[in-house]
Amino acid sequence: MSLLRLEEVSIEFGGIKAVDSISFEVNKGEIYTIVGPNGAGKTTIFNIISRIYDATGGRVFFEDRDITRLPTHEIASLGIARTFQNIELFDHATVLHNLLVGRHTHRKSNLLSEILFLPSVREQELKHRRKAEDIIDFLDLQHYRDQLIANLPYGVRKVVELGRALCMEPKLLLLDEPASGLNVDETEDMAFWIEDIKKLLGITVIMVEHNMNLVSLVSDRVIAINYGEKLAEGLPNEVQRNPEVIKAYLGEEENV
Repeated sequence: MSLLRLEEVSIEFGGIKAVDSISFEVNKGEIYTIVGPNGAGKTTIFNIISRIYDATGGRVFFEDRDITRLPTHEIASLGIARTFQNIELFDHATVLHNLLVGRHTHRKSNLLSEILFLPSVREQELKHRRKAEDIIDFLDLQHYRDQLIANLPYGVRKVVELGRALCMEPKLLLLDEPASGLNVDETEDMAFWIEDIKKLLGITVIMVEHNMNLVSLVSDRVIAINYGEKLAEGLPNEVQRNPEVIKAYLGEEENV
């Protein structure tokens, strides 16, 4: 059963097609990866799915619901969460408080009940904190729990951003270059977490990634694009051997 489906999706910027009639389906419970050279349109596809950009053609379906023109603020409440190439965290807040931001879609209280701090609000706050603590344990962030983001190394910040997305309890997680800027050990840890997100948390993952070692390790299926067009789709090793994909990467570094 497909969780997400794109049908002939396109987008133009100044008359140039950044994404050109892309179609694919992502099944529930799989890790699906989008690869391609820099500027191929990978992050643009994420921005269309998360409704940062309006597609100029085609349609996007989530759980068979057309979300192509859905207001951006409603995407998270559907169960779609994402991370970004450039880390977007609150530098002067702690790890715990950044994770609690990810719980905003689950808040049911109103302003008056918050001011009065009613029992229902207290119960809700405890539930949110328990979920954040569960994610801290899941990602081995206990040591950093009460530290400010500004004081943390880059690799830990990447994990915290992943944790904030997981705190939303999404059905679909969009990971935009999760291994970018990580060293070898940190990349291996990220691979384990991505697999556990699928196996233990039951979350479907779509990943944009340049590191082909990570792609091969965790992906169930891969789609390769270039200049906004689909080149190939299939198992990781099949896509990597595709002549059109090899041609697109000609002259790129090995891990692209």
